[in-house]
Amino acid sequence: MEENKKLAIVEDTVKYCLFLIPDEPRDPEKHKEILQKYIERIMIQFAPVLVPYIWQNQSFNLKYKPGKRDVPAHMFGVTKFGDNIEDEWFIVYVVKQITKEFPELVARIEDNDGEFLLIEAADFLPKWLDPDNSTNRVFFHHGELCIIPAPRKPGAASWLPTTPPTIPQALNIISTHSEKILASESIRAAVNRRIRGYPEKIQASLHQAHCFLPAGIVAVLKQRPRLVAAGVQAFYLRDPVDLRACRLFKIFLPETRIMTSVTFTKCLYAQLVQQRFVPDRRSGYKLPPPSHPQYRAHELGMKLAHGFEILCSKCSPHFSDSKKSLMTNSPLWAGFLESLKKNDYFKGLIEGSAQYQERLEMAKNYFQFSVNQPESSLAMSPGEEILTLLQTIPFDIEELKKEEANLPPEDDDQWLDLSPHQLDQLLQEAAGKKEPEPISKGEKENYDLTQVSESMRAFISKVSTHKGAELPREPSEAPITFDADSFLNYFDKILGPRPHESDSDDLDEDDFECLESDDDLDLETQEPGEEASVKGTLDDLQSYMAQMDQELAHTSIGKSFTTQKQMEALSQTTNNNSDEEDSGAGESIMTPVDVDLNLVSNILESYSSQAGLAGPASNLLQSMGVQLPDNTDHRPTTPKSENHWKVPTRNNVMYRLWERSC
Repeated sequence: MEENKKLAIVEDTVKYCLFLIPDEPRDPEKHKEILQKYIERIMIQFAPVLVPYIWQNQSFNLKYKPGKRDVPAHMFGVTKFGDNIEDEWFIVYVVKQITKEFPELVARIEDNDGEFLLIEAADFLPKWLDPDNSTNRVFFHHGELCIIPAPRKPGAASWLPTTPPTIPQALNIISTHSEKILASESIRAAVNRRIRGYPEKIQASLHQAHCFLPAGIVAVLKQRPRLVAAGVQAFYLRDPVDLRACRLFKIFLPETRIMTSVTFTKCLYAQLVQQRFVPDRRSGYKLPPPSHPQYRAHELGMKLAHGFEILCSKCSPHFSDSKKSLMTNSPLWAGFLESLKKNDYFKGLIEGSAQYQERLEMAKNYFQFSVNQPESSLAMSPGEEILTLLQTIPFDIEELKKEEANLPPEDDDQWLDLSPHQLDQLLQEAAGKKEPEPISKGEKENYDLTQVSESMRAFISKVSTHKGAELPREPSEAPITFDADSFLNYFDKILGPRPHESDSDDLDEDDFECLESDDDLDLETQEPGEEASVKGTLDDLQSYMAQMDQELAHTSIGKSFTTQKQMEALSQTTNNNSDEEDSGAGESIMTPVDVDLNLVSNILESYSSQAGLAGPASNLLQSMGVQLPDNTDHRPTTPKSENHWKVPTRNNVMYRLWERSC
């Protein structure tokens, strides 16, 4: 619980734990040695996908964590993914694959929102599962998502705890009943949909762009491409104190700038491009006019140079030389390098070539900071790492300038601009729904609005609780039945024989739960006195309703509804104005209201007034699977009466649909 509270404070952070099963009693030192061996094997085996990955803030990491209270010793990692949510889902993919490659391991993963895997599959969860009882129930095992169920009835399954299980209980259940705790196909599909495409998806999340950068930064990024994230973050999160170091550049001088190609993640590129920034005149960084063909490259390079200068300005001028040496003399390095070669990390490059050396340096850097981790006191900050590279890596500005002629082409950044159609498609994919087919002009004219009223009837017939309303999932489901006599009988039992003496009409939560099922209402056990009480209550309700009708009859509220008589007049002529309708209102006050017509017309007007934006009408209809044609005329509508909802004008699609429904 303490760890969960600490994690909840840190925003945009994901925590993952790997447990070894079966959880047998072991000597603590022996258990620690076993888990540390697993950490080495995992980091080496997954190095080919982890090495080239550019992390937003922190990388995937594992370390040993000793047992505490009822949590056994395990492998543990925390990653702050910041603004790039894809880092979190990439970690989900990695953790899932780890449990697939190592069947004896069980993984648990959560972030500052809690069980975010359940949040992703919220539309498919069983009704009993909620945030209050989901603790220690969600795991990855054998590469599949598992959910430890709760017993529906006491004693139904002796191996299921009645309360949320502890970690040892959960591990024991997973090891003995793994086939019974597999999450449903729909839940697993929702999670798998989110991580679909990895590891190939990594390349699609990158963006190459030309940048006019100081030669020192070019040399650093050749050795450590991942440091681009630290540079972008330093610029993106700058403050006035940071910018003081950029008044006069001391490390990355503007006169050493050359054109180069830089690989960003799409998140980093968007953060850098969208920032508006004018450099200090004293810095020496001047931009060409916006019409210049390389204006974007100059602007990106200027911003990135400011980020790197800020990083280096925060470092002490004298830092320990022990930080400069790579730990490739570790006995793990040979196995690590062999694993990279076996998994085609070097892509067939000739050993000793420039590109081979670049990838080798990346692997060494990953090995130093992820596999053979130094003590926290010796861990280098990004600024110290940059200064170390500048001191140890020789580079020739003239040689770097020669590479300008052979730069790879830039990637198109049109993905930054989303059309409304693309946005709708992304929202549909995020919701796990197929994109609805567009409605043609002919279909607009023949659109049947009865499905709007039918869907609304199905919606209001569902069970609703204090937690909210439930949308109908299956149209074929039978509506909920309601027995008014039984309902009032139950109230009479709660409030006693003299309900007028009660001071409160509140019910306990348990009482409402009892009302959710018709089985809890015993219709055959009513006594004669109770039946008389129910009949008296119904008579009182009818009396109240009659009084309300009499009071409303003297108001203008009836004009806001369309009655059956008004619709007969509307069908005779299509040129009726509001005065003609009002003149007949007095004669049809008691005429039955056309409920379906009023419902459809109000929903259509609400939908039309949204002007293509999100709103209550579109959200509700979309949740029920009803798609309306687009409104082609967004001119303001003319009010028909004092009603807040207005009937659409005649010259747009919405009105023609409304008129056809009449």
